[in-house]
Amino acid sequence: MTQPANKPTASANGTAVKPKVGPHPGFISSSNQYSSETRIRRMFRHNGCDPAREDNYRLQGVQLIDNVREHLKLPVRTFDTACIYFHKFRLNYRDAEYSFQDAALASLFVACKVEDTIKKSKDILAAAYAVKNPDKPVSTDDKEKEQNTAHDSTTNLLAPQILEQNGKIIIGLERHILETIGFDFRTRYPQKLLVKVIRRILGPSVDTTASATARTFYATAYAMCIDMYKTLVPVKRTTFAMAMAVVELTARLTTTGDEQALLLERIEGFSQRRQHSQRCDARAPVVETMLDLLDLYVQNHKATKLGARFDLARFIDIKIQLNQGLDASAAPRFLYHCQKCEIDAPSETLTTKMPLTLGDLALSARGRSARGQDGTMRFVFDPEAAKAEHDAVGVFFNEEYEEYEMEIEEPVPPPPEPRGPRDGREGGGGGGGGEAAAIGEVSPTGATAVIDIIEEDEVGITSTMEKTKFGGGSLLA
Repeated sequence: MTQPANKPTASANGTAVKPKVGPHPGFISSSNQYSSETRIRRMFRHNGCDPAREDNYRLQGVQLIDNVREHLKLPVRTFDTACIYFHKFRLNYRDAEYSFQDAALASLFVACKVEDTIKKSKDILAAAYAVKNPDKPVSTDDKEKEQNTAHDSTTNLLAPQILEQNGKIIIGLERHILETIGFDFRTRYPQKLLVKVIRRILGPSVDTTASATARTFYATAYAMCIDMYKTLVPVKRTTFAMAMAVVELTARLTTTGDEQALLLERIEGFSQRRQHSQRCDARAPVVETMLDLLDLYVQNHKATKLGARFDLARFIDIKIQLNQGLDASAAPRFLYHCQKCEIDAPSETLTTKMPLTLGDLALSARGRSARGQDGTMRFVFDPEAAKAEHDAVGVFFNEEYEEYEMEIEEPVPPPPEPRGPRDGREGGGGGGGGEAAAIGEVSPTGATAVIDIIEEDEVGITSTMEKTKFGGGSLLA
């Protein structure tokens, strides 16, 4: 890559003046709200993630965010935002370069600022320590800490160390999370739309029984909506697709027989009206989201909120029904998924990975990536404007080459010279004759006996040639 330069100009005395090279135009990063399944798998493969370990870290990280959120009594929108930031951060950094617990707490710390539910880093760390060690509460208030120390000298001795060490790590990770999301703070909250969809489909509750049924239905759908953030569905799908998938899967779980058929018919009618108004295929994203949720419930049954309320066989039966529907319609499992593209596509250009430890946080402030060392990394929200600017600047970075074809004559090496009596010279015999050709031959007029005496010693093998003239006979020595 070369720097953009103008044509050289001539000075007053006629000498050429070297053109001035301006500053580096920098690099552009545009945020992306959605990612396909193919791109997500490619990014994990580029990071070298183990699928089993990746699922374990994702489940534990989201569960930690949920526990700390409930301990601090934060709203669910903060939980949604924190989980999205956590998933995007893990897509761009390797698991070996950070602790998933620190990444989860840092994502919650950034989400609290974005959603205007501001909490200090020491409050989040104290809540995480209290969740992990309920018998050893940690206080972040200095006055309360002094009173507890005055009454009991063994109280909160570990709190200053935890808050000081992990607090610096969380603040350092905050910058990397902001760069990962591209400073794009747009998020989606499916819970708000979920309430409206349930009210529209179930209708008004005219009696106590219908009201209780609606409350049970909504409680199940709300818990499933929380479990959905333990998957990568929020990074792939829109709010409407997530809400419709949760409503339909809840209907399949909580109802049976004619009641289930009637409820699914209402859901399908509502989805078709929405599809007609938006002129888009709304069924394929919903089916993919339901299958992702069922994979979570089947593979990690005990790590979910609904795992203790429904039998595992119930989820397996529903998954079989949906897969049979996909086979009947010849629809793919994942939307816009191509197996060949997943294998042949080049690796994603990701953030340069830095060891995000306490000792390296000062070094990480020097640059976001290797490509940003020569210029400034700018974050643009409009993808079209970013593409237009990239195309305009890219003209000056193109390296033009001229190809020439040249014919070069190379000397042909001479053939190797023949060795021994097989060269056809005097007494050679032309390479044939068995023992006589190897040891010696006699001619009628008197031959020249060529004797090869091979002497083997410690140094190697040496050959000596002796020529002796005989008359009318041969002598083998």
